Amino acid sequence: MIRAIARRAGSGLAVLWAAATAAYLALLAAPGDTVDSIIGDGADSPQIRAQIIAEWNLDRPAVVQYLDYLWRAAQGDLGRSYLLQRPVRDVIGDQLAPTLRLAVAAAVFGVALALILAVVTRGRWARRASSTAELVLVSTPPFLIGMVLLSVFSFRFGMFPVSGDRGWAALVLPAVTLGLPIAGVLAQVLRDGLDRALDEPFAVTARARGLTERSVLIRHGLRHSLLPAVTLLGWLSGVLIGGSVIIEQVFGRPGLGQVTLQAVSSSDMPVVLAVVVLAAAFFVVINTAADLAYLLIDPRLRRS
Repeated sequence: MIRAIARRAGSGLAVLWAAATAAYLALLAAPGDTVDSIIGDGADSPQIRAQIIAEWNLDRPAVVQYLDYLWRAAQGDLGRSYLLQRPVRDVIGDQLAPTLRLAVAAAVFGVALALILAVVTRGRWARRASSTAELVLVSTPPFLIGMVLLSVFSFRFGMFPVSGDRGWAALVLPAVTLGLPIAGVLAQVLRDGLDRALDEPFAVTARARGLTERSVLIRHGLRHSLLPAVTLLGWLSGVLIGGSVIIEQVFGRPGLGQVTLQAVSSSDMPVVLAVVVLAAAFFVVINTAADLAYLLIDPRLRRS
């Protein structure tokens, strides 16, 4: 177990390093000048430029700046925002909570809806109707789903706020928008897993012992069908991270989406790098949770 944890920690650090390095190289190759980004619309003169270069150590080679960034990041220092002139830790910390609320709410809604669809729609016609609806949800861009929900439930019926982050009501439509495609994919995977699990010998044995079909489905089939769904947790983390950035723009919510868009458009390198590393860390945590979930769901893996 100790070796397994050490391997997981080592691979997680490698992912974080690779993400930070890739983002650094991409920003380094992007057009534009760092000094221009820091100056913005402020006063510009050779003296001011020289002062900025000296203050931000921009006169050092790119390799030295990269190694310095890695060293400071390892110590928890993510630098200072070029645009906002604030520590990156504070910039991200102020906007992290709204994004986490949206991601968690969307994940809970998507997983719950997928479980309900996989269990309820087992009949022939119900399966066809549900599969068609799930295919439509997966194929539709999330921002389009959000615009439709806004038009119907906010503009037409006035049931939910149009924008902002004031109370739970403002969280419903963004969470549903982000959770519907998740439910569409997971429901199909869970339904296929249920079909395979209910044909296994343990299901036949359970029926022979007198258990009803519903008991076999809930107590045995559903647990075994969760394994392929857990494999999708890595994909789920990507959907939640990337989708939150877009959905926050559609619904005018605060969060990392606003910060990321502003940082990318203004070449605010410290903020962009911090967001990339944070997303990679979230990915590592989700996949580690998936590994642990395998052990909880299937006892055979614990014995092996």
